[in-house]
Amino acid sequence: MDVTLELSEPTRQRAWRFERIVEFLATGGVSFALLPLMWVLRAHAGLDSAELWVGFVAFYGAFVINDPHFAVTYVLFYRRFRARVAAGGRLARRYWLAGVVVPVLMAAWLAGAIAGHSAVLLGALIQVMFFLVKWHYVKQGFGVLMVLSARRGVTFSTWERRWALIHCFAAWAYAWASPADPGSRFEENGVVFTTIAHPVGLEQVCAVAFFGSAAALAVSLLNRVRAGNALPLTPVLGWLTSVWLWTVYSSSDPLFVYVIPALHSIQYWYFVTLLRRGEALENSGPPHFQSVSRRLLTLGASALLLGWVLLRALPGWLDDSLVLSDRAAVLGSTPYLAAFVTFVNLHHYFMDNVIWRRGNPEMALLTRSGQQLAATRPALGPAA
Repeated sequence: MDVTLELSEPTRQRAWRFERIVEFLATGGVSFALLPLMWVLRAHAGLDSAELWVGFVAFYGAFVINDPHFAVTYVLFYRRFRARVAAGGRLARRYWLAGVVVPVLMAAWLAGAIAGHSAVLLGALIQVMFFLVKWHYVKQGFGVLMVLSARRGVTFSTWERRWALIHCFAAWAYAWASPADPGSRFEENGVVFTTIAHPVGLEQVCAVAFFGSAAALAVSLLNRVRAGNALPLTPVLGWLTSVWLWTVYSSSDPLFVYVIPALHSIQYWYFVTLLRRGEALENSGPPHFQSVSRRLLTLGASALLLGWVLLRALPGWLDDSLVLSDRAAVLGSTPYLAAFVTFVNLHHYFMDNVIWRRGNPEMALLTRSGQQLAATRPALGPAA
């Protein structure tokens, strides 16, 4: 029996407003509340005490926010993996490369580094992780702009899209190159290594590219405003927050820097929720009758457990069981933790680059669910 629940107009309006508020906060808006809070906390408690409390909250918050955000990528990526690879084509090759070739090569590299007690080899892959993390941030920010705009029916010209991407990549380069580094000793999860040098000249070139692309982008956005086709607020703020506040100027506040990974993870979780909700809605009728809430709860619980195993329990057990005193002298006391964190981070970047590609048919669910909501949207004025 098909039962349709008719909602009253005030109820629909409240639901629509609530969804937009959640969207704004989850995709970057909460940063504008946390920054003043950090300033007040530092002013009243002092930097040392405030840093202790914020660091404590961020460390344990990672168990339920950051770690599951990495783990959920495995759930999304390897679900129906065989069928995706068997389908053939460019997308199948991308799945094979990111799902088999990349993890095998990284596992071999890390195993060789630990077996050979080589801080140089292990440190090299850790630096690749740090090099790509800002790329991951700006790419996700670009996705925020594109997806949330598409959900509102907003399109971009070819050059507008190119300038947005150019600005993202310029931000990534500038964030990595600044500040200049002649090559210094660095420690990550107990592993001490020497960083790759990048001179002042590289920082200056990247700065010119970043601010130059920002100027070109500002002209492009201004032209849209003049044409009466301004971009909606939430997609733009989510994008610029990812690029400017979380990437280029991530160290602008000594307390806020602790919560940026969690904010990035919440942003990621928002789009995972949109994707799985869209899938569940498509299969909510016969013959599947999938429950949206049950599917989302199952996904969250699976990611929470897998994140704990991959980033806490398994490397902790290996370090406690296998690390000997002579290894500790070279790789520190937690080389397996360093290896697992590096592996999961890097693999996460590669898998994301396949899952969230524009050419992946599943990505249509992100905009389709928005179009379905838009069809029943109440008249609330211009889209925010």
